[in-house]
Amino acid sequence: MTMPTSQCPWRMQVHHIHQETPDVWTLSLLCHDYYPYRAGQYALVSIGNAADTLRAYTLSSTPGVSEYITLTVRRLDDGVGSQWLTRKVKRGDYIWLSDAQGEFTCDDKPTDRVLLLAAGCGVTPIMSMRRWLAKHRPQADVQTIFSVRSPQDVIFADEWRDYPVALLAEHNATLGFIPGRLTVELLQSVPDLASRTVMTCGPAPYMAWVESTVKSLGVTRFYKEQFFVPAAAAASSGLKISALQLAREFYAPVGTTLLEAMESNKVPVNVACRAGVCGCCKTKVISGEYSVTSTMTLTDAEVAEGYVLACSCQPQSDLVLA
Repeated sequence: MTMPTSQCPWRMQVHHIHQETPDVWTLSLLCHDYYPYRAGQYALVSIGNAADTLRAYTLSSTPGVSEYITLTVRRLDDGVGSQWLTRKVKRGDYIWLSDAQGEFTCDDKPTDRVLLLAAGCGVTPIMSMRRWLAKHRPQADVQTIFSVRSPQDVIFADEWRDYPVALLAEHNATLGFIPGRLTVELLQSVPDLASRTVMTCGPAPYMAWVESTVKSLGVTRFYKEQFFVPAAAAASSGLKISALQLAREFYAPVGTTLLEAMESNKVPVNVACRAGVCGCCKTKVISGEYSVTSTMTLTDAEVAEGYVLACSCQPQSDLVLA
């Protein structure tokens, strides 16, 4: 079997698939080589084993603890990656992963007192780190607060019985759940909050609220997973970007990335890592001034032709796209 892309060189075999909640599945993978990764990292997955369709998923397993390498995936109605992984992929199939990526890790941060905050599928790196802390920092004071829509939406429900956790259910809270969303009062009730390392993952609005709230309560060591990027509101003025293939124009504020401008204006663009690594968002600029922070997957010839990675391109003037 040939590898589909140089960006996803790791062949993994699906050992089994476990349904976590009504719309979330965990795929347990066997890698026949040693696959190096750190708790909290993610990998790009080659969707349909195709070179041009990559999606980023957290490695929800824990190195040195978990028997398998696992991906925990919420099925989205319009999700090309999640539909394939949760409907098409079966036990025994092979899928291809990139090297592990990301800096949302706990092994390089102060871990004597930790607060882990997760919402929904954002629990995947949080559980990976929680297992790691239990093994490697057993004396650490680790508090966890996990917010879900309803009690049936608790991912890793069986495993949470092994760790102290406050479970919040926005709807239909039953015994063992705190009703409602995360509040300032609940955060204030965490002992020694200001001296903790706080790590959070979840939907972008949740992480934004957590960040502003815990910082206002004195937290100085704060980390969040970065690959859930909110689309900004579309701009009505600023730099003009013309997309010739789509025969339309839109605007971007100075200082935004080309990817943010395209997403906020609902311009179709493939995206996975958002970090200038995977190459999914390759876009051709015909004219205009811009700066780039990464050309990682582009050839010199492509750069010369005006190709950029939209996530790593900052327009400096009006642009015309192919």
